[in-house]
Amino acid sequence: MTTLTAPPAAATPGVRTARPRRYGRAITFFVAPFGLLFLAFYVVPIGYAVYQSLLTVERDGTFGAARTVFGGLTQYQQVFADEAFWSSIGRVLVFGVVQVPVMLGLALLFALLLDSPLVKGKKFFRLAYFVPYAVPGVIAAIMWGFLYSPQLSPFTALTQNVPILGADLVIWAIANVVTWVYVGYNMLIIYSALLAIPGEVSEAAVLDGASQTRIAWSIKIPMVLPAISLTAIFSIIGTLQLLAEPQVFRSFSSAVTSTFTPNMTVYTTSAVPNTSLAAAFSVVLALATFVLSFGFLKFSQRREAR
Repeated sequence: MTTLTAPPAAATPGVRTARPRRYGRAITFFVAPFGLLFLAFYVVPIGYAVYQSLLTVERDGTFGAARTVFGGLTQYQQVFADEAFWSSIGRVLVFGVVQVPVMLGLALLFALLLDSPLVKGKKFFRLAYFVPYAVPGVIAAIMWGFLYSPQLSPFTALTQNVPILGADLVIWAIANVVTWVYVGYNMLIIYSALLAIPGEVSEAAVLDGASQTRIAWSIKIPMVLPAISLTAIFSIIGTLQLLAEPQVFRSFSSAVTSTFTPNMTVYTTSAVPNTSLAAAFSVVLALATFVLSFGFLKFSQRREAR
């Protein structure tokens, strides 16, 4: 039995056969600016910091000329033996354990209120919640520092009887400033995620007799957990990098020392100047930030996968 096969289709005269196009040049054209900036302002500074952390300064005698030589892990030995640095890390971790949940809880609450059909004047409240983020952190810290100061505050009945700028409460005074500034920023991220939820989902829940509180708890919050995780990661990174607010508060409170936070320790060490030790502090701090943020990311992904 003979099998008949169709002859190959003849190419139509004057018509070119379509060929897969190569977009290599276009991809390179669009990616190259980002790649160059990422390399110049991210990869190179990190590499230079690691290089600086491996150097040390030696002198011939007490007053001999200083020379920079390769010191290996000498600077890292000083980092791990520095009690002030690890105390500052412990201080900001306690700060973050309390401040981050409070800040994100308020951001979530405000976002849910803006997304609720029961709230009127949403444009006004959305702007009002976000306005503090438009205030630079240094200006916000100066403003709140004056409000906390017993001699300058208009609330002297409170500030003269409660040591807000004392050693026990100053960290929470700083936490209040950070919360005031960044609640609106995190609220917008969560609110954007709420707007992406299909309206049919809430409508179906209303038809089933669910209240707005029940809809928020059982539908909206579970659907915006990725956005909440994103804001939590940003907050963890920001907590370990805390610098501007405590640096300003040094002018108002003697309880804020030059090593109050890890970044202040780095700043103080570099001003000595001891750039190699400051670079080692920075590398260790960056690794700690990466471990904490990446660990939280994996934990939240496992919770979402359940």
